[in-house]
Amino acid sequence: MATSGTTTFDLNIDDIIEEAYERCGVRTNSGYDLKSARRSLNILFSEWGNRGVHLWKVHLQEQTLTAGTRTYTAPTDANDILEAYISTTTAVTTATNEVSLTKISRSEYAALPNKGSQGQPSQYYVDRQTVPTITLYQTPDATTYTHLKYYYLKRIQDAGNYTNQADVVFRFIPCMVAGLAYYLSMKRAPQLVQQNKLLYEDELNRALTEDGQRTSVFITPQTYYPQGA
Repeated sequence: MATSGTTTFDLNIDDIIEEAYERCGVRTNSGYDLKSARRSLNILFSEWGNRGVHLWKVHLQEQTLTAGTRTYTAPTDANDILEAYISTTTAVTTATNEVSLTKISRSEYAALPNKGSQGQPSQYYVDRQTVPTITLYQTPDATTYTHLKYYYLKRIQDAGNYTNQADVVFRFIPCMVAGLAYYLSMKRAPQLVQQNKLLYEDELNRALTEDGQRTSVFITPQTYYPQGA
């Protein structure tokens, strides 16, 4: 049996919009309908930012540390910073080691004493403004601690031109189309809203479940010794 031999299937924005309208039982050729659908698609992508971590949007960033500077601005497309570590260089062997940092909350950071003290950072706090910032504690002295490396979650790119392809991996194409059909049905086919919502949530849940790291997790209880033992 012959097969195509290819695995490159994708949809451009125009195809995504057309498929979503068809699921609503609507045919459209007007420029306003296309513009309205593209706006809804961008809103859908924003909503996905509240649906957890999408692995294809996780990016490693490297930041050169400056002595006495504890706060650094993430890239403008950052949604959140997931984990961070610093690179240290051993003076004798010039070997590079990487030390993980512990993420703390705003309240925990506010309670830390002497935030300006310098040394090797061990913790970091993320201020999730329009563009997130990452603040280290202790403030690096940038002697052997030369670089901060962190994984951050990038925003999904805007739909843009109708000839573009969506900034979405193939695993999320079904729920992307279903989600847009749900959004469009609120405008053009109210009788299909509940049906499309159920289909969308089912498709999205399946995609989010699949979009994980297949690794084993081991939990080891902490050992402590009673006083006087």
